[in-house]
Formats: sequence, C-alpha cells, structure tokens
Amino acid sequence: MSLGDEREASGGYGGTGQTRTRLPEGGGHTYGGARRGGRSSSRSLVTVVGVVVLLIAAIAFANRGGDDSSSGDEATDKPQAAPTAASGERPVEAGFARDEQGAQSAAANYAVALGSDGMFNKARRHEIVQTIAAPSSVDRLQSGFDNDYSADFLRKIGLNDDGSAPEGTFVNRTLPAGTKVTSLSSNAATVEVWCNGLFGLTGESSTNPVTSSWFTVTMKLTWSGDDWKVLESSQKTGPTPVTGDNPVSGADEIGKAVQEFGGFTYAR
Repeated sequence: MSLGDEREASGGYGGTGQTRTRLPEGGGHTYGGARRGGRSSSRSLVTVVGVVVLLIAAIAFANRGGDDSSSGDEATDKPQAAPTAASGERPVEAGFARDEQGAQSAAANYAVALGSDGMFNKARRHEIVQTIAAPSSVDRLQSGFDNDYSADFLRKIGLNDDGSAPEGTFVNRTLPAGTKVTSLSSNAATVEVWCNGLFGLTGESSTNPVTSSWFTVTMKLTWSGDDWKVLESSQKTGPTPVTGDNPVSGADEIGKAVQEFGGFTYAR
C-alpha cells in the first residue's frame, strides 16, 4: 500500500522516499540502452513494423480456423466497458497449497488485500484481517491496524471518517511484482513480496495527487486450518527502479483510468 512517508511512519505499507533520477541521453547504463536519434533508423523501423504487422495478421488468420460465419454487424460491436469494482465477493480467496508455491501465492494475495482501499473502512478492514490472520494474531493485528487508520490519520490525508473521498476518487492499490521465500517448513513460511503501489486522490483540487512507490512486504505465515495465515507483516522501501520517460498524466486521465480499470481482491 502506497501511503507516503506519513503512512510509513505509522507502520503501514508504502513510502514515497524516492529520488527521481534523470540520466543523460548520451551515456550510462539505462534500462533498454541510451536513446538514439530517430532519423537515421527510420528506414529499419519501417521494416520492423512491417514484419510485426505481417506476423499479427498471420496469427489472427490461423486462429480463425476457417470459420467465416461471423457477420459484419458483429465486427462493428464495441467492447463493453470494464467493471470498476474489484472482482470477487470475498476480500481474499482462501485455500492455498501447503508448499513453497502456495506460500508465495498466499503472501502475494494477502499483500494485495492489506494494501487495498478497503483497509481505510473499519468494517472492511476487520473483514480482511479476520479472513487472512492466524487465530492467535487476529486481535493483535486488528488492534494495530485500527490504531494506524485512526480518524485523525484519515482526515490528515483528506478522507472522510469512513475512508471515502469527499470528492474525486480515492486510490490505494498494491501491485505485486514478485515473491521470494526466505524460510520454509511444513508449518511456517516467511515470504517477501516486492510491490508497486498507487496512492492518492483524483480531482483537479486534490492536494494529494495519485503517486506511485516501490516497497517490499515481508509476510510471516503459519499453516492453520488447512491454509496459510498471517502471523505478522512488515514493510521496507524499495527496491526502486529508475523512473521512465513517460509523461505524467493529468488528474482527469488518472481519475478516468481508476474508474474504468477495476482493482483486484487477490493477486494470483
């Protein structure tokens, strides 16, 4: 969960203590190599694009399987808009395998749930914690999160007491990029989940715009009731990659994306 330096100080996910680095165009080992002038490579670029188009056309033709029964009306149908709400009725799907892969999947799923906007609403927060926590840790984790997400904290970041946004849309999403098991036994596992997070409020008047951050969540899990459950979790900043050259989107574009692209209640 990407909550900025203020949230990190209170023990939650996130942290925006990152430095934007812009490397010179002519050198340095940047991701993908240094950028080159476009004029000298325009001819080869056209060739590459032509090959890609031919490959796409060939694959599409092969996938048709010779079926010409589709009508012209169907071809002009527009795709339906994506749902804005996260899929799934439960905050987390349970029932992970009692092995290394199961522990990694559980940790990734639980990082998504604990790093969601549902944690800012008391009823949803209690539902999430009671679903993923080990019985011996429920009260301790729930009390700790209730203290973290206090009314004073919610007002400080511009939210209402129920965790909703007074205007615009509140964004808080955790996106796992990978997992690593650091210890494993038949009854216990420690898994690190490397995450990217989105946090902020959309809207032209927002003083807390949506930002991204990178952090690693460490989950200590125990096998309980035929599933992996959380004993405790912690978080640290990074690893943080170099910021790309993508132009920053305006508030309207971000707000529209948040509404059109629904979040997830579990990672995988």
